Amino acid sequence: MDQVDQWDIAVETALRERDLPCVRALLDERDAAEVASLLEREDAADRAVMYRLLDRDKALEVFELLDAGMRAELFQGLRDEDVAQVFEELDPDDRAQLVDELPAGVAGKLMRGLSPHERELTAPILGYPKNAIGRYMSTEFVRLLPHFTLGDALTHVRHRGGEAETVYMLPVTSEHRRVLGVVGLRELITGRSDQRVEDIMVDARVVRATDDAEAAARQVVDAGLLAAPVTDSQDRIVGVVTVDDAARILEEAEDEDAARQGASEPLGRPYLATPVFGIVKSRVVWLLVLAVSALLTVQVLDVFEATLDKVVTLALFIPLLTGTAGNTGSQAATTVTRALAMGEVSKRDVLAVAWREVRVGAILGALLGTLGFALAGLVFGLPFGIVIGSTLLLICTLAATVGGCMPMLARLVRADPAVFSTPFISTFCDATSLIIYFVVATWVLGIS
Repeated sequence: MDQVDQWDIAVETALRERDLPCVRALLDERDAAEVASLLEREDAADRAVMYRLLDRDKALEVFELLDAGMRAELFQGLRDEDVAQVFEELDPDDRAQLVDELPAGVAGKLMRGLSPHERELTAPILGYPKNAIGRYMSTEFVRLLPHFTLGDALTHVRHRGGEAETVYMLPVTSEHRRVLGVVGLRELITGRSDQRVEDIMVDARVVRATDDAEAAARQVVDAGLLAAPVTDSQDRIVGVVTVDDAARILEEAEDEDAARQGASEPLGRPYLATPVFGIVKSRVVWLLVLAVSALLTVQVLDVFEATLDKVVTLALFIPLLTGTAGNTGSQAATTVTRALAMGEVSKRDVLAVAWREVRVGAILGALLGTLGFALAGLVFGLPFGIVIGSTLLLICTLAATVGGCMPMLARLVRADPAVFSTPFISTFCDATSLIIYFVVATWVLGIS
């Protein structure tokens, strides 16, 4: 048993015995990340008790490390004065995300209780849609004017930078807040004090506040930016988004895609902290959808029941063919979904993707079909070998093409590509592969 496990057990033992001074001492021994990890594994009541035992600075640091859903749950277990204090001290972007998780009445009460300055910083963020990058930006930033000397600019940063989200990237704007460029802190420090900001600034990579959060975050990460200015519809700066926030957006998006590719919804909080009913809720809808869609496969088998009665051996290959079709389609869908997320392909590339997947599927089908032809022909005779080989060639080509195109079509109709990946395509490929199989078998074997 390592030291972390021993510490966890010691905290839980002291908590059960209600030895709160001991719990406080144990929590003080560890950093905020370890305390947050422990809180995520506790039930709501014990989590609130432990949180109230933390000192003020560590409590805020721990709170910012928790998932948004768990923050909202923790709020409900705290005293009103604790809630008001934490809410006041949060960064505006974290505060806006917490508001999304709270009941409207509670959120309204907390917003009204904010100081005018903090309310002014938070209100613009809440004005953007939940999936827009403006919802994740920080309104606390330092901007420079192009005529500043570097000496004046450094003085300005020292005076205003204490509360800013970042000072490593400093936007340069006009008097009317239009972005002209950016300056890095390194260049600001190492330049001559009599130089002007406009002499060392470089072009800015900006994102629009209404842009999709995942797409904007991908731009920031792919460009290797420490931060990017966020502008409104009139190109005036309204905030900045940092690489930390961008990485968190992408991590949440990847978690969501992974969950949906596995036929469930993301939990939104750590597994052990999620109620059993919450886990059931995240899975049951997809299971019902897939169960209903699987009736299509049953219907196909019913249509070809007479064919199966005449050549019972056909039934032996059904699991092989449906499994191969589903796996081929899922592979293509996963690859294209990732390419979409990375910005490697776009909606207009659907024909190029389809043609590429046709060729990939045909090659895979030819390889698997050759193997299937040899094995089935050796055991069951040449006609069966031809049926299996031909079917594998056709279903792999179709499955890869459909699997590659479905995420593109999903993006075209503004749906989540992950929704159309593994679960849906597997079910679709099961039914279509059976139709192809029985049609080929009927024709090759001469079944009437």
